[in-house]
Amino acid sequence: MIRTLHIDNFLQLAETIPVIDVRTPLEFEHAHIPGAHNLPIFSNGERVEVGTTYKQKGREEAILLGFDLTGPKWAGFIRAALKISPEKKILVHCWRGGMRSGAMAWALNLYGFEVFLLEGGYKKYRNWVLDQFKKTYSLLILGGMTGSGKTKTLHQLKSLSQQVIDLEDLAQHQGSSFGSMGRLIQPSQEQFENLLAGELNKIDTNTPLWLEDESLSIGRCFIPKPLFLQMRRATVLKLEVPLQERVDFLVREYGLLDKDFLIESTQRISKRLGPEQTREAVLSVSEDRMADFIKFILVYYDKTYANGQGKREKESIHTVQCKSTDAEENGNVLLKHLQSNQVIRPGAYSTIL
Repeated sequence: MIRTLHIDNFLQLAETIPVIDVRTPLEFEHAHIPGAHNLPIFSNGERVEVGTTYKQKGREEAILLGFDLTGPKWAGFIRAALKISPEKKILVHCWRGGMRSGAMAWALNLYGFEVFLLEGGYKKYRNWVLDQFKKTYSLLILGGMTGSGKTKTLHQLKSLSQQVIDLEDLAQHQGSSFGSMGRLIQPSQEQFENLLAGELNKIDTNTPLWLEDESLSIGRCFIPKPLFLQMRRATVLKLEVPLQERVDFLVREYGLLDKDFLIESTQRISKRLGPEQTREAVLSVSEDRMADFIKFILVYYDKTYANGQGKREKESIHTVQCKSTDAEENGNVLLKHLQSNQVIRPGAYSTIL
């Protein structure tokens, strides 16, 4: 049986039934539905060849060429699909929900699979992704200067049954010149959006959603503008952590990283850091004086954060005094602050907690 589904029904079934994306490896690598399996009908080169034939000789010639190219592959497609879904239930899509997914659905159905096709294909899915960023969310922003332990505190809030999305985890970057940590590989912008939309789709929009205070870009990934504008208007709970505690935290975070990576990352911000600060910071790394290095770069990052805070309404920023960067302690302090100080959240869901 083959059934064609609207995107909402398709994604609902995708929670329990495997998805196969029959686009080329190159298309899939660039971006795909999170969790999907790539079972490409054509290689990257074959797709170009079929497309050229379609333009030059027409649809029928392109179809014949497609069958010539895939003829020996069909048994392999079915075996691969069986490994992905031994229960023989499977969701299938291509770019527009056209010939590639239709052909795969026909073959799998012939073998006995229950097949669900995505109406409009991956293109329809991308429209759905962009729609998620236009929804209104009840946001709470976790702020604090670099080294305040915001990300760890965010995860602690999640363990306390709060709704949380870790944008830096989705972007695989910690949001500064040093954010790749010398090892993280960022997704494409499109895949970052796909991942973020999937997380937003799980959110109860009537319940607060915690996000970390970020600039528009997280490394090479950009927060979609409709969501970023909501973040800028939202209430900020700013962790106020003593400087030495922040320095100690960052020494633990960055102290074991490759020296060449730290020096190269420092030099990338040399124009903003200043020649003297850059020189002293690089020297500190070379001489294993990590606490000094951290203090030098914090001069720049603290100014940058203060500038960003200056673009917000002062009334939206609530400072929360913290003794240390201990995430468990600070998570509890944040929730107590919300309850005892009657923080008013602006926007569509303005309420007193």
